[in-house]
Amino acid sequence: MTITFGQGDNLTTVVDGLTFDLRAGETLALVGESGSGKSVSTLAAVGLIAARGGSLRSGKSLYRAASGETLDLTRTPERLLRRVRGLEIGLVFQEPMTSLNPVFPIGRQISDAARYHQGISDSAARALALDMLNRVRIADAEKRLDQYPHEFSGGMRQRAMIAMALSCNPRLLIADEPTTALDVTVQAEILSLIKHLQKDLGTSVLFISHDLSVVSEMSDRVVIMKEGKKVEEGSAVDVLLRPQATYTRNLLSVVPKLGETRDSAGPVRIPIIDQEGARPDAVPAKASPPADPNSGPLLKVVDLTKTYQMRKGLLRRIVGEVHAARSVSFEIDRGRTLGLVGESGSGKSTVGRCILRLIEPDAGSVMVDGTDVTKLTHREMDRLRGELQIVFQDPYASLNPRKTAGNIVGEPLIIHRGATGTELEDRVAWLFEKVGLLPEHMDRYPHEFSGGQRQRIGIARAIALNPKLIVGDEPVSALDVSVRAQIVNLMIDLQEEFGISYLFISHDMAVVERMSHDIAVMRAGEIVEIGDRRKVLSDPRHPYTQKLISAVPAIDPGRRARFRPLSVDTPVSALRPPNWSPKPIRYEAASSNHKFAVGD
Repeated sequence: MTITFGQGDNLTTVVDGLTFDLRAGETLALVGESGSGKSVSTLAAVGLIAARGGSLRSGKSLYRAASGETLDLTRTPERLLRRVRGLEIGLVFQEPMTSLNPVFPIGRQISDAARYHQGISDSAARALALDMLNRVRIADAEKRLDQYPHEFSGGMRQRAMIAMALSCNPRLLIADEPTTALDVTVQAEILSLIKHLQKDLGTSVLFISHDLSVVSEMSDRVVIMKEGKKVEEGSAVDVLLRPQATYTRNLLSVVPKLGETRDSAGPVRIPIIDQEGARPDAVPAKASPPADPNSGPLLKVVDLTKTYQMRKGLLRRIVGEVHAARSVSFEIDRGRTLGLVGESGSGKSTVGRCILRLIEPDAGSVMVDGTDVTKLTHREMDRLRGELQIVFQDPYASLNPRKTAGNIVGEPLIIHRGATGTELEDRVAWLFEKVGLLPEHMDRYPHEFSGGQRQRIGIARAIALNPKLIVGDEPVSALDVSVRAQIVNLMIDLQEEFGISYLFISHDMAVVERMSHDIAVMRAGEIVEIGDRRKVLSDPRHPYTQKLISAVPAIDPGRRARFRPLSVDTPVSALRPPNWSPKPIRYEAASSNHKFAVGD
């Protein structure tokens, strides 16, 4: 299969001579970094590449239908393709927000395929949608049926997409980065769900991912791709444990493993293989200087609370309240990192945004250098913005597509410092150099950069004003493993050089271990465990923390044979009845600088 984009002199070959096969009941993983051709290959295989502006120059995609007929999906009439796609072939796309229809409720979208292909009644469709939401572990599934995509968190939208793809029990499931936005516990549940589907129905799975740990647990065979070509293929055991290609070995080398930095008190850089193939030792960050006992912590959050009201009906009556953050308290010292982990919808991002007052908290205090930012006027808060910055999960959505990268990075300097002319240009060039970009990149627009480069632009913008605190809201979760390693190392370097403090929000426990001095674990709007990173990870006391750690995938293909059964536990929800009065959260000390919640 060869796939191209563009025409004439602008013709670009993005996939060159790719060949693979997928057997009944088997899982085949396509692995590679962004731009390697994984996603476009699968789109071409099911006849969707033309809709994305691409063209299949040569090759074919043969599919054996349930009827026994063999179809070439690249040449099958669209009318017949519509019957096959959705009913026999399910697709999970990487970007759920752009794949879900914003004007229809989630329940309607999940059941649409079954309505179209199976002609089921409205009541049966609603029952099916409810069952699928429960199967993908969305709490309060019945109340969520009538909500719209914008009312779901990113991880919940991804689960809804998976529910849609599985609603007709397809014979072939194509999953394009299906667990990228999911926390480890839900990721484990989704992987178990897919495995059980394979066991019960003989479903074949084409699994696209850059997460080699997930690939290890899911796959029978693996195809490694680089720049549109296949560089290695074989069983999961051979490719992941005995790789032959240098590129495969490089990919495996930058995958952080939980527990490998337990002997270090602070952040530890991820070792990256250099051009000569040497693997330098992981370099721990320099120890943070002891905090001045008279100065207090840089950030002190006390009883931070944020509640969202859910309204329904013509009169918009309050039918429930989502306690996104409830009595959240923690501190971050200067030059240190607190890793904030938890499931999708646990309130992590809400806390980060409340600290910066991008969302107004309902109660509590946020002390930055002794100043309670919740009591500042908007004008006073604007003056403080230079000291508090954020790096978002999706760099493309957070960068203005109409401005050049240089203008984006320089904008804070213009607004807060009034920088102009040579002073502005020199500072922006210096910032580009600091984050590993070239001066010529300043005149490019966001769409001309890779995902990792866009994230570097976001970091350059965040450090432009020498901030004291940066909130990293899932800053590396959507990046390739090698790019993720570079960004983690960059953030550690910047902390070491400038003494920046981080609130590092993530669901990737291995990355959090690499980045953090301390860890706080959130569940349903509450912190259930907090303390020194080594103590929390080596001696977790709260059952939820233990569950998070046990669910972390590892590069061990042997685990595939002993996958866990589907959970029957009811997910803990932050949704409560109106005027619900919560009980005070009680904590017990496990040791110095380590405590956990006890009771209900």
